[in-house]
Amino acid sequence: MTRALPLPQAARFAGMAILGSLVLAASAQVALPLWPVPMTMQSLAVLLLGAIGGARLGVAAVALYLLEGAMGLPVFANGSGGLAVLMGPTAGFLLGFLPAAALAGLARGHWARRGAVLLAAHLVLFVPGVLWLAGFVGLERALWAGFVLFIPGTLVKTALALAATSLQRGGSAR
Repeated sequence: MTRALPLPQAARFAGMAILGSLVLAASAQVALPLWPVPMTMQSLAVLLLGAIGGARLGVAAVALYLLEGAMGLPVFANGSGGLAVLMGPTAGFLLGFLPAAALAGLARGHWARRGAVLLAAHLVLFVPGVLWLAGFVGLERALWAGFVLFIPGTLVKTALALAATSLQRGGSAR
């Protein structure tokens, strides 16, 4: 059972979750318009939200972002929003941000451990993403267009997240 936060802490947490959702929305707009899945900076933002803010804040920010998008706000890639996006080819990746943020929240300690956790968190989001996408384009194409093409970017963004967590508090991420 979780304890309720005192009001000032709850307000701070809510404010940080809103800020995190805005960072995620902004990162969605930095996109290479590939089809069926655009390449964005969202996964880097998800890793940082979890690794720096902690699993709870990371998941809250992602959940708020998904809610904003579901309500039709133009927060998804290319300024899109609405339930249609959450039923379309990229829905699995968007939902995969939740476990990715949670896992990234465990990225602390020695840089090698943080790097392994961040890479695992990054890879976790591809599982629901590729599986959902396969329903639209078939498994072979989903693996290629939803994972293989993203491997170089995944490695670069994971390294950037590792570098950012190394700067935070002298390398001791939350």
